[in-house]
Amino acid sequence: MAPKWRELADRLADRIKSGDPEYAPGQQLPHIREMVEAGEGSKSTVHAAYKALEAEGLVTSSRGHGTVVRQQTPLKRLGTGRYDKAKWRDGDEVAFIADRVSSGRRYRRGEQTQTVTLGEAPPEATAAHGLPAGSDLYARVRLVKEGEQPTHTLTSYYRPEHVEGTRLIDPAPGPAGRGGGFRVLYDAGYEIDHMKEELFARTPTPEEVKLLRLPIGEPVVELHRTTYTADGTVVEFAIGVHAASRFTWEYRFEVPDSAKDGKAPR
Repeated sequence: MAPKWRELADRLADRIKSGDPEYAPGQQLPHIREMVEAGEGSKSTVHAAYKALEAEGLVTSSRGHGTVVRQQTPLKRLGTGRYDKAKWRDGDEVAFIADRVSSGRRYRRGEQTQTVTLGEAPPEATAAHGLPAGSDLYARVRLVKEGEQPTHTLTSYYRPEHVEGTRLIDPAPGPAGRGGGFRVLYDAGYEIDHMKEELFARTPTPEEVKLLRLPIGEPVVELHRTTYTADGTVVEFAIGVHAASRFTWEYRFEVPDSAKDGKAPR
């Protein structure tokens, strides 16, 4: 016979997986005290059940936010498609919104908050921009949420001469106006042409666990994005930190044939 905490965890898991509206993604589970008063078991039984649900990836638990049901279908993070110029140059579908649209999910522009500062940039950023270590860059730090659940952080680094006098250094919450950051660069005469993205998984720092409200043992996927104009000028270097279970990554591209095109393999 299964222990009482396991029986309770299984009942709650069934309600979460069945689509019960009381246990929909983003909903907070009852406080342990409420479960005890409802006759669901002792404090230790309920606590163990909640911890089991967290270990199984069904809920997240954090101080001040309680135990919350997780979104079970990850966001689809588009590859090249999220940067389509028609989205941000001719419309207002910035990258994180493009992901929501492709995933059939709701969004609010205010789900992206930000701070902007000018100061000494990390070595990866100065190296990407071809600047000496310790150089000052503008850092535009964003925290992106889906509802109340954080999904990722993204910090973009810009040269002062590229962005001073533009909306990119305005710390107001949300994207940097219509079309976001790439539209601002475009309007300033820096049209993006190509990018390099590097991805790797790692263990999160304690600060990232708290900020992204990560369950026990969940890794993060770190993204390094370098954005160039047609002449090879770097106009943005960005570091993103993504909760691994909250995204699927989709890349579609033409398969190159360097022999046919007369180009050296890259």
